[in-house]
Amino acid sequence: MVVALFAVVGGLKRAQRGNLPANRLALLHVVAAYGKIRPSAMAAELQLNQSSITRVVQALADEGAVTVRGDPQDARACLVSLTPSGHKELERLHKIGLARFAKFVSGWDAEEVRAFTLLLRKFEESKAGVAAHEQQARRPRWRKENLP
Repeated sequence: MVVALFAVVGGLKRAQRGNLPANRLALLHVVAAYGKIRPSAMAAELQLNQSSITRVVQALADEGAVTVRGDPQDARACLVSLTPSGHKELERLHKIGLARFAKFVSGWDAEEVRAFTLLLRKFEESKAGVAAHEQQARRPRWRKENLP
């Protein structure tokens, strides 16, 4: 299972690295989910290098898909948000992605797709739980004692 999972994750990372459409879609999804978000938070969310985020944000801003404005709470930072054009681009890229994933599972029956989806969600929830537990364990003892 671990070998298969690493193969899938590795394939997704290779496809995303240097692939502007994949990075655009991921970035647009994150901006849409947060409304306004700092590039550093996008990099953390997507587990990408900050310079990759900067290049994609700049390209999307040049095209009018996102706006980049100063963060009123921190003059050193900026906030990225979607424009109406960005929402349309997100829909366009989403349709392309759905068509591609539909090809991946075209030989599967509906129950296999549902089961796979449920197991992916369950895996992600388990992974998030372990990460939260590990983060709690890394906190200094004085912080652990003062938290609920």
